[in-house]
Amino acid sequence: MAFLARASLNSSYATRREYINLLNPCIDLKIESTFANRLSCRTPIPKKSLVAMASSSVQSASVVSTAEPRNAGTSIMVNGCAGKMGRAVLEAAMAAGLNPVPVALGGPEDAGKILDFGGMKIEIHGPSDRESVLASTFRDHPDLIVVDYTVPAAVNDNAALYSKVGVPFVMGTTGGDRELLYKTVDDSNVYAVISPQMGKQVVAFLAAMEIMSEQFPGAFSGYDLKVMESHQASKLDVSGTAKAVISCFQKLGAKFDEEQVQLIRDPKLQVEMVGVPEEHLSGHAFHTYHLTSPDGTVNFEFQHNVCGRSIYAEGTVDATLFLAKKVRSKADKRIYDMIDVLREGNMR
Repeated sequence: MAFLARASLNSSYATRREYINLLNPCIDLKIESTFANRLSCRTPIPKKSLVAMASSSVQSASVVSTAEPRNAGTSIMVNGCAGKMGRAVLEAAMAAGLNPVPVALGGPEDAGKILDFGGMKIEIHGPSDRESVLASTFRDHPDLIVVDYTVPAAVNDNAALYSKVGVPFVMGTTGGDRELLYKTVDDSNVYAVISPQMGKQVVAFLAAMEIMSEQFPGAFSGYDLKVMESHQASKLDVSGTAKAVISCFQKLGAKFDEEQVQLIRDPKLQVEMVGVPEEHLSGHAFHTYHLTSPDGTVNFEFQHNVCGRSIYAEGTVDATLFLAKKVRSKADKRIYDMIDVLREGNMR
């Protein structure tokens, strides 16, 4: 019983509220009244050094040539596109036929850079002029959807900016004060998809685990659980996805404490013992959950192996298209998560 995928996994469930709404498809995301108690116009591009971001000229050409005209009416701004995740999202968005605007927001270290995505040049603006750039871009592109893959420290300030300008956004960045994030969006009444895990297949797997644990509590009573997870060496803690799956197995009756998770961070062991391809040592997530019956005669194993970032990039594009549809239809509900995107059932 294995769940296999190919792409990087780095999720965290910052609050119980976010965990419940992401994993349980039977619960709609609701913002309660007692929230505090719960949870440029196209800016001319100056002559500056170009930073090539496409992985190869061949890949860049394929990104442009596979564009699907049906989505050309939706404009997208990927903030944080100087980073690996933001770059992957922008390339996936272009392949899906979305219309990137020529500007994006980033940190002070990226301000002034001009990135080249298969001939599409995007200028990065820093904190000093981000509000004016976003407001003018939104005026020029009223169909704009912003995607955020910046850094955890910027989550709340960025959400406040998007809410102030009134632009719909997809928040793929984890961290920050999640309670404040939801309150900011709720108070502003903007449309948003907020999810700490954008890999739609991983979200579906987690949701299925949650449903099983709720409907069949104790099904694995007495079983011993062993959990092994491998991530890039820079990740020192247990992943949020592993914590969520462990919680489900505990509800099912399996014996396990989070401290028992076997963390594999040694690149040599990752290649030889876990089977991680060497080219993905810097970005991967291999998880194995093994259950053994009390008498040792029955074994179950659940596994999901993820290399790279495409699974998150594709999920983010689906979330963007989903949100654009909700904006156009003037839906009553304003805040969504990836369960809502999955439930829609029209992903590419």
